Amino acid sequence: MALTLYVDTTRWRAHHKHVLEQFPGLVPVCKGNGYGFGHERLSEEAARLGSDMLAVGTTYEAARIKDWFGGDLLVLTPFRRGEEPVPLPDRVIRSVSSVEGVHGLVGARVVIEVMSSMKRHGVSERDLSSLHAAIEDVRLEGFGIHLPLDRTDGSDAVEEVISWMDRLRTARLPLHTMFVSHLSASELARLQQQFPQTRFRVRIGTRLWLGDHDATQYRGSVLDVTPVAKGERFGYRQQKAASDGFLVVVAGGTSHGVGLEAPKALHGVMPRAKGVARAGLATVNRNLAPFVWADKQRWFAEPPHMQVSILFVPSDAPEPKVGDELVAHLRHTTTQFDRLVDH
Repeated sequence: MALTLYVDTTRWRAHHKHVLEQFPGLVPVCKGNGYGFGHERLSEEAARLGSDMLAVGTTYEAARIKDWFGGDLLVLTPFRRGEEPVPLPDRVIRSVSSVEGVHGLVGARVVIEVMSSMKRHGVSERDLSSLHAAIEDVRLEGFGIHLPLDRTDGSDAVEEVISWMDRLRTARLPLHTMFVSHLSASELARLQQQFPQTRFRVRIGTRLWLGDHDATQYRGSVLDVTPVAKGERFGYRQQKAASDGFLVVVAGGTSHGVGLEAPKALHGVMPRAKGVARAGLATVNRNLAPFVWADKQRWFAEPPHMQVSILFVPSDAPEPKVGDELVAHLRHTTTQFDRLVDH
């Protein structure tokens, strides 16, 4: 009895191939929990795609993934002086976002990140004059720019990259390779046309691994079903049942990521109103669970436990049976499954 991630492998891999066709030379990203699939599985899938490079989040991830992926590993978190040293092979490439950082990586393979409109990290235009001397002591793999997902100001992603390419060219810095993120295939084509001598490598994670929502599905096994009458007490806190129904114990709790939700950016009146409504219900211990039974998303009977959740299913719905599986709408990047089943 488990929380299971089911993968329609043929469909999933067909999507990978489609993305690769749109973005030749793409760099798959494998960071965090491996987008819900795990580092080892995504390392295998990247190799299957023929990728010569895999991007990871941290040096600690690189230290683990190096045993599963034989190509180059690009660490996306920028190098900082004083960071804990992690033994890594020469095929690991470090991102760096400051001139000081470049000076601290003598002899290393590096990608220099420039400051985009994300305003997260990167060298600034005024740093470019100092980079000439600094890059003499490293093996420069290229420059990189990490772009925002949304452009509410109407700005153009391609124009932002071109602006930086022009600055780098004016500063007489090498433009043989540019690593980019969050561009569409048509935007990439525009850039390649503008700079035919530069190789653009798009770092892609979510769109590659999670772009086809129907290729994967989480399901939790029903472990126990107990009838409960209106007013009857149950659970750790001995709450009263609001009506007749069933207490359904299903695999999937906080250790799996159930009940843990990352904040979302809400756009528009209706999504914000729904967010306010959910918050109001939570104040009276009414929280919607990610599990679906009889075509309806069900409510938690009480907060999820470590490895299971207890749901309340009203008596007007069919009674779940032990061994049934409930579809669970879970976020891949915050979920840890018990098992993965290819089918």
